[in-house]
Amino acid sequence: MKTILLFGAGKSATVLIDYLLETAITENWKIVVVDADLKLAQSKVNHSQRATAVSFDIHDSEERSKHIRHADIVISLLPPALHIEVARDCVKFHRHMLTASYVDDEIRKLMPEIEKNKLLFLCEMGLDPGIDHMSAMKIIDDIHNRGGKVVSFQSHCGGLVAPESDDNPWHYKISWNPRNIIMAGKSGAHYREHGVEKNIPYEELFTGEHQVSIPDLGDLSWYPNRDSLSYTSLYGLEDAPTFIRTTLRHPDFMYGWKNIIDLKLVDETPMYHTEGKTLQQCFKEHMDLNGFGEWLQQKLNERFAESKSMMESLMKLMEAENEAHKEGSRMPESFMTADEQGNIQEVEIDEIKNRAASYLAHKMHEANLTLKQLFFLGLDDQDTLVNKGFCSAADILQFAVEKKLALRPYDKDMIVMLHEIQYTVNASINPGQESGVDSPVSIEGQPTGSGVQHSIRSSLVVKGENNLRTAMAKTVGLPLGIAAKYILTGKIKLTGLHIPTIREIYEPVLKELEHYDVKFHES
Repeated sequence: MKTILLFGAGKSATVLIDYLLETAITENWKIVVVDADLKLAQSKVNHSQRATAVSFDIHDSEERSKHIRHADIVISLLPPALHIEVARDCVKFHRHMLTASYVDDEIRKLMPEIEKNKLLFLCEMGLDPGIDHMSAMKIIDDIHNRGGKVVSFQSHCGGLVAPESDDNPWHYKISWNPRNIIMAGKSGAHYREHGVEKNIPYEELFTGEHQVSIPDLGDLSWYPNRDSLSYTSLYGLEDAPTFIRTTLRHPDFMYGWKNIIDLKLVDETPMYHTEGKTLQQCFKEHMDLNGFGEWLQQKLNERFAESKSMMESLMKLMEAENEAHKEGSRMPESFMTADEQGNIQEVEIDEIKNRAASYLAHKMHEANLTLKQLFFLGLDDQDTLVNKGFCSAADILQFAVEKKLALRPYDKDMIVMLHEIQYTVNASINPGQESGVDSPVSIEGQPTGSGVQHSIRSSLVVKGENNLRTAMAKTVGLPLGIAAKYILTGKIKLTGLHIPTIREIYEPVLKELEHYDVKFHES
């Protein structure tokens, strides 16, 4: 009887464990789930005769080694820093290992031993990273098979709250590791756009200036995610002028998180005693140290000044129209102007007025949102005690986020993914003609200097069922479970250290994901 050992029974593990338990029945396998919280692990296996719940300190090398030695394959949903402890034992005892986390330098150091022992270490096998790699590579490989060349690759993904459960000023609720939410973006971003490499520091990521339209959902904001360019060689897109991987958020979230950064609420230096103190007291102590009053005054003054200036300009335009009407002359309906790129364009007067009105509404919305979001996190909460010992501002913020942005039992989360790909194909080649591979999408081409240019927009939207069987848990867990099954049954025979950019991995996994309504749609 084969054994699958899973480390971690948290938010992302629910659907994975259910999948493994179902598979264990048909394949006659055993599942062992390890978590620091024994009751949590027991609740997830739900008295299944095919599963055992275990609890021990992951740093207990003797106990850890014992369980890894008796397993056939190991899945780690531990915090990223702890994967290496499991990985070293997997190498030592010749066990395959899977994780949803990014490949790090410590794991890379094990590559020679992984290859020598003919093991498969499959990392980045969740949602993002994971499904994003697989779905993107399916399209890219299809393009390359038709003799095409990708000139722009933009991949967007975000864990969000479903519209029917969106009822707070952040337009966000927690469906994954809360600490990762607080730390997201701290490493900055590195990507290429229109042939220019860009390095964006953390403080400038959450501007909200970048937006993308999602079918049936409207506009979402995005910020570039980590080092996008580290994936160009893995995707075979070293020469693509544009290569960006991003994270999606609601525009209001972007505005609010920029304020969080400006207020130094993500600082990780322990400096606050929280025992016996409420959220309001902890926040006040931090805000007083960081000039909150002056910051707020400046923030509101900026919004009001910008609104006043736009209002004055709008009034002048309306006065000019009235004067022209009195004198019996006509205002021109449009005029020529230059956009931000220097392109000359014709703009109608009515469009200018509509834009000005939208701008005014937006600035007034931001002024109102500034305090509304902070109050929602507990800026004025005199009842909730923190009691977390000696903490950093980031620790207090995490506590507040876990309390205030939690999914309620009946809430639904949502994951959204969108690939935007532009590519050229030599005009002499039929864009639908490939070697035994269906075209990913019917497309319309435009001639360019280097062939015919085509565009693909491939999107995925998945909603959760409740606060346990979330879309996040589904899309992180199922790829891991499916891959584990195919490794144990011999359908995936690869060895070495990999992420799922290889057809042998992504093709069967994506196919089975469709049975669980994890399916992309092209437009």
